[in-house]
Amino acid sequence: MRFAGRLFKSNRYWAIEVPILTVVSQGRTKKEAFDMIADAIETLVNKPDFKIHVFPGKGEYFEVGASDESALTAFLLRRERIKSGLSLAEVAQKLGSKSLNTYARYEQGRTVPTVPKLSQLLSAVALRKDFVLTESQV
Repeated sequence: MRFAGRLFKSNRYWAIEVPILTVVSQGRTKKEAFDMIADAIETLVNKPDFKIHVFPGKGEYFEVGASDESALTAFLLRRERIKSGLSLAEVAQKLGSKSLNTYARYEQGRTVPTVPKLSQLLSAVALRKDFVLTESQV
């Protein structure tokens, strides 16, 4: 699984973002910007041996993937929950679960959701949003 990003010139720097993860950075060169976005995501995930791979595309488009997809998925779920201002208990309740651990396992990367389950989890944490899967452009 990969997430789409955008790289563009902003004055003297290259600005770079992965919107779905709400992670942004910049660099003096394109290569530095790619290195910086990878470092930013790796730092935020904060898991030993977790590595982000950057796949440059055409124009402003690029993609990021990870050495550990469960950790990247967990990071996405955690970011969306925090952006929505929800607690683990509130998400568990929205999912119809009495146990916090049911949802927390996905946020910790201990359980990898199927596509239908990921859709259900994102619906619970990303209020008023819909997510679109698309084929890689790289």
